[in-house]
Amino acid sequence: MSAENIELMKQMDLKEKLISSFLAFENQVDVDVDSKVHDVRSKAFSNFEQQGFPTKRDEEWKYTNLSSLLKSNYNIFSKGEASLTYKDVKQYFINETDCYNLVFIDGKFNAFLSNTTHDGLDVCVMSAALTKPKYEEAINTYFNKLAKENNSLSDLNTAFSAEGAYVNIPKNTVVPKPIQILNFSTGSEQEILIQPRNLVIVGENAHVQIIERHQSLTGNNTLTNAVTEIFVNKRGIVDFYKMQNDVETASLIDGTFVSQQKDSVASVHTFSFGGKLTRNNLEFYQNGEHCVSHMNGISILDGKQHVDNHTLVQHKAPNCESHEMYKGIYDEKSTGVFNGKVIVEQAAQKINAYQQNNNIIVGDKASVNSKPQLEIFADDVKCSHGCTIGQLDESALFYMQQRGIPKKEAKALLMYAFSNDALKDVKIPELKTRINAIIAEKLDVNIGFDL
Repeated sequence: MSAENIELMKQMDLKEKLISSFLAFENQVDVDVDSKVHDVRSKAFSNFEQQGFPTKRDEEWKYTNLSSLLKSNYNIFSKGEASLTYKDVKQYFINETDCYNLVFIDGKFNAFLSNTTHDGLDVCVMSAALTKPKYEEAINTYFNKLAKENNSLSDLNTAFSAEGAYVNIPKNTVVPKPIQILNFSTGSEQEILIQPRNLVIVGENAHVQIIERHQSLTGNNTLTNAVTEIFVNKRGIVDFYKMQNDVETASLIDGTFVSQQKDSVASVHTFSFGGKLTRNNLEFYQNGEHCVSHMNGISILDGKQHVDNHTLVQHKAPNCESHEMYKGIYDEKSTGVFNGKVIVEQAAQKINAYQQNNNIIVGDKASVNSKPQLEIFADDVKCSHGCTIGQLDESALFYMQQRGIPKKEAKALLMYAFSNDALKDVKIPELKTRINAIIAEKLDVNIGFDL
């Protein structure tokens, strides 16, 4: 039997385990079998059964191989909630600013560490939104309306959707402080598959800032398959920040889907500094005129880390903009993947779409695969894309050394300057300070001034 067939057999074992687990899951969740949520879950799992896990034969997964992750014998459900105190996880909070906090431990909501609200807005949990009648209209309107047409891993998440963040911002509301969504895995299970589901609804003229983090507190294997759906109504503004700085035994598959209406502004910033394998699927759908979409990302990797950023922007209406900037620094045997697609439909005239992916390879065995794409069906547009893969500018490095800056610090400063374009739009000062500290740590240098 070939090595490829052996890997397919191992994936089949996990798939069969998921099938039996889904039956148990359906019996334990508090959802009426006649409800629309039940129908959505069942159809999603049927789709997953038909498609299975993506392989390298799939064009969209050509450079990201999941076979090493799927060998593990994951527990699908945590057997019990581990006990954590604020002291155990304090370092992962943005402590310098007041926030609403939604904390999940091994996939389960932790009320003690959380700070939710229903005072003029809803910052609460999906388990309540999926089961309580007062949320039924919002769930029927928005739940799984974006993720349903996507890959089998999104379907798998939908099938097991039970817990995560539910954020609903009414019209004309500016949320007074950021919302943190923190997901911790504790190692209470030797190997665990966690599938958080988030739904964010931003009303007309509303504004919200959200920080999301997945963090393993153990050396045990953890696989997180997360899905977030974001709906931004007319003139709404959302700034979403993804912090990815996990341990070497943690892997993340993250699907984020954004729907925008007329005059809305949506920004998603992705900072990938740690973890074994990270796959970010980010999709924007512009459904009205004068939408603006921003996608910024920084990846700084070493060892055998792997980050794959897959993006899609679909321009459906005229007079819109999308701006995309991803920077990567890769050392040792790390791997970076960027696949960015911009689609401009025929009706979407006068579009301004910009896409750029720049990479620095530091280690001799590091690699980058980059594939920027434009599909344009309109004739009055301004669209551009570009990609660079190279090494540090030796002349600039020599210039800095000649002025007394040690080589190590000079390299770090050049790499920081290189990545800074993707950091300049962070609007939460305390978060920007935190990211700067992580970058300095990753570059292994003590930069002697305030970044």
